Parts: sequence; structure tokens; C-alpha cells
Amino acid sequence: MNILRWLLNVQLKISQKQNKNSGFTLIELLVALILAFLVITPLLGFMISVLNTDRQEQAKVTSEQEIKSALDYIARDLQQALYIYDDTTTTTGIVSKIPAVTDGAPVLVFWKREFAKESAETKNSGGVVQFKDDSFVYSLVAYYLIKDTNTTWSQAARIARWQIKDGVTNATGRSDCPGFTASTDEKYSQCPDKGFKPFDLSAKDKTLKQKMDSWTNSLAAGENYTQVPVVLVDFIDQTTTTQGAPGTTCSTGFTTIASGVRTGFYACVKSPSADTDNRSTAEVYLRGNAQARLIQNDETKIRYAQNKSSYFPSGNIKVQGRSFVFTK
Repeated sequence: MNILRWLLNVQLKISQKQNKNSGFTLIELLVALILAFLVITPLLGFMISVLNTDRQEQAKVTSEQEIKSALDYIARDLQQALYIYDDTTTTTGIVSKIPAVTDGAPVLVFWKREFAKESAETKNSGGVVQFKDDSFVYSLVAYYLIKDTNTTWSQAARIARWQIKDGVTNATGRSDCPGFTASTDEKYSQCPDKGFKPFDLSAKDKTLKQKMDSWTNSLAAGENYTQVPVVLVDFIDQTTTTQGAPGTTCSTGFTTIASGVRTGFYACVKSPSADTDNRSTAEVYLRGNAQARLIQNDETKIRYAQNKSSYFPSGNIKVQGRSFVFTK
């Protein structure tokens, strides 16, 4: 009997040792949590800082690239310019003859000469009329700086481009161009844009500037252009000079053209009448707003400040247009 009891006691002790559960004490768990907190929190803060820095730098790089692309586009446009207006503020001048844009103002307005692709009349060996040769046409171009509350665009400003151009005449072409009343000898293979009218340089007692300033469109009373300004680039600095934006700086002999007190996009123009070779010259200045990419719901927080100038990449170009055609 004693032997049996002894065997049971031994078996019970063995079983208790095998079934004993081991684990951490509450104090050990608390110490582990504190250590984990002390290690992970700085790492988490570092990762958040890295992500924010990357986001900010990406916004800056994107703005710089867009500013450069916009300047390249405008430069190519201006290289074909025949005449650049040096006054876009007089309400009786060229401004009154181009579209009015809500909360926008024209900064750069000029005439250019460009190709009209596959528009000229040619004939093949069988005498069949074809239109494959290019032709030159005149166009009137305007660049606007727009700052409004349209939620489609950023809280900063944007630049929009508007253009109307002439048609390509063709003796066997059409005479029913929309919005254009053609006489019997005005037929086109490519119709003029509605409202387009060629400039007239025939007046003998006027300067070149007076001739170009006297241009008027062909719209009837109450008619509007069918062409609308198309946005070229967004995220242009909207800050005014009264809010701390840098002022305009032009070379000697150039006229400053800006949208009121906003200097995110402005131009400096030298009239062709002042050049011996009769060419228009323009300096164009752009300043982007990378902060508007990061803060999208409060315009007051994305204004220019000297200590944040790296968020406002800028660039400029100087372009001389073509010699003016038909006149000196």
C-alpha cells in the first residue's frame, strides 16, 4: 500500500512538472512595452519626416519642370511673332477686341505667322485638286493670367492661351465658312476662325503701332468668339505685391505688362518701332507655387514669403520675334 502511494505521488509530481505553464510577469510586459515605445516612436517620426520631405521635394521638382515647359512653349510661340503689343491695359486698345476672361487679365498679346498643315491647293498628274502643301497664315494670340475660385483648378493662379487665325484662300474652295461672310472672290480650303480679320497696314499717315492698335475683329454686335482660352499651366504664384510678392524687373527700354499687382506671370515688351531691324522683343517671367500642391484648401497659407522662396521656382526667357512682314 505504501509502495502504491509512493508511485502515485511520484507520478503526480512528474505530471505537474510537465503541465506547468511558464510566461512573462506583468512587470516584464510593462518593461517590454516601454522599451518598444522608446525605440519605435523615434523611428516612426523619422519615417514620417522622410515621407513629408519627399512629398515637398517632389512638389518643388514638379513645379520647376512645369515652369520650364511653359516657358519653352511660350518661347516657341514668340519666335514666330511679328508684332507684340506693349500695352494690354488700355480698355480701348487690343484688350477690348479679344475675349474678356472672368477674374483674368491678358498679359501677352501678339500676332504670329505660322504653318497651316496640308492646306494649300496642289494638283496631281491627272489634274485632281489635292490639299497637301503647307501654307502660312496669320494668328492673333493672347496669354491670360487667371485667379479665381474655380475648384477644378488650384488655389494658385493659372495661365491660359487663346488664339484665332486666318483661313487659307483657294479659288475652288468653299465660301460658306461658319461665322464668316465671304464675297464671291473669297473662297477657302481652310476657313478663318470666327471673328478673325486681317490687320491693315495700308495707312500712310500712321506709325506701325497705331496701325496695329487700330485692328478690330469681324464680330457683329452681340456676337462672341467661338474659341475659348485653354489652360497652359496651373500652379502659378497668385501672390500680389501688397502681400509680399517680388515686384517686376524689366530691362532698360522695355515696357512692363502685368496682371494688376500679381507678378507670377508678367512680360516686358520692346515695341518694334524702337528697333532698327523692326523686330518685337519680349522678356517673359514665370513664378510657380509648389505650396499650392501641398495645401489645397486655404489660399492664405500658400502666399509667397522670402523664407519659403524655394517653394516658388521661377524662370524667364528673352525672345526676339521675326522681322515684320510688308512694312518698316
